[in-house]
Amino acid sequence: MTTNSNTKTLVKILIGAAWLDGKIQPEERRYLQQVARAKNLADDPEIRPLLNELRTVQPAECYEWIQAYLGDRPSETAYQSLIEAISGLIYSDGDVAVEEAKLLNKIESSHSEETEHRSIHNSAIQAIQKLYRRWVEAQS
Repeated sequence: MTTNSNTKTLVKILIGAAWLDGKIQPEERRYLQQVARAKNLADDPEIRPLLNELRTVQPAECYEWIQAYLGDRPSETAYQSLIEAISGLIYSDGDVAVEEAKLLNKIESSHSEETEHRSIHNSAIQAIQKLYRRWVEAQS
């Protein structure tokens, strides 16, 4: 995914996250408009209807955007950017809805699972490398 596409997807995720509790709070609306302007996406044909609340965003759609943003092999940076951006939105209105907390928890859990998987994978590779080195040394 290109950086511009990632940025657009991130803004869509933020808009979707704001809809998780069924309505966008005034503080969230201001935050979203500020982010969209800062990213030069306020007038984007795909973002504008979402930003102006011309249609609601269903939770499933928000989760699809999250999956698209993270991809199959998300980096640490992608997770951190996503968590920071959503946290900024969630705390913008001073009230953390249950749905919003669940979203953050799910992302952080996915991040922990991915980190653990990488750790196990790296440990296995290191063990194989050690065995191979010992075998090579034994053959000498």
